[in-house]
Amino acid sequence: MSQSSELIQRQLDAYNQQNLAAFLDCYAEDAELGPLNGDVAQSGIGAIRQRHEDLFFQFPRNRAKLVNRIDLGSTVIDHEQVERAPGGERFDVAAIYTIRDGKIVRVNFARGDA
Repeated sequence: MSQSSELIQRQLDAYNQQNLAAFLDCYAEDAELGPLNGDVAQSGIGAIRQRHEDLFFQFPRNRAKLVNRIDLGSTVIDHEQVERAPGGERFDVAAIYTIRDGKIVRVNFARGDA
């Protein structure tokens, strides 16, 4: 497994464990999150922290299952199936990660319905 895939897998594992410290450790201080082809929704580690604190509080049983991963080195694309809770809302996400200096610097999300 490449270093890029290892980073993204570490981030996904921390997300599923709702381990905020381990999750944020995968991101650069100036990282950005946003929808594919859209404006930046969160900019900086503080905004990413707040987003995920709120998400983990609202959906304590939220999990993402990796369906497929494409590793292009500094770009990793994951197809994930997200379930907010067992039997709850489900949807598919394409997460496009941009990596620089061993950290995630940008994530673009494309969401579909499962």
